Amino acid sequence: MMYPFMTLDDGTEIVHSEMQPDGQVKVYMERPDAVDGFHHATCWLPEYAWEDVSGFSPADMDRLREVIQSTAHLILQFSKEGGFDHAANF
Repeated sequence: MMYPFMTLDDGTEIVHSEMQPDGQVKVYMERPDAVDGFHHATCWLPEYAWEDVSGFSPADMDRLREVIQSTAHLILQFSKEGGFDHAANF
């Protein structure tokens, strides 16, 4: 299951999975594009392993890396608690 996490000002949606038994969390980013359909990228936490990047420019990727690095602690917490809507103390 994927949980909504954040929508950036450029329309990029960020969602994340539940924490897997091995501690990994899949973070998926997607932004609509009139020409390509969607730009997308996947980051696996806690390793910050990026894969399946398509359509995002180097500047876009720099911004996405910054957003994920600055919020990874929240994503990891929410992934254990059923997403933001079920997180305690938020």
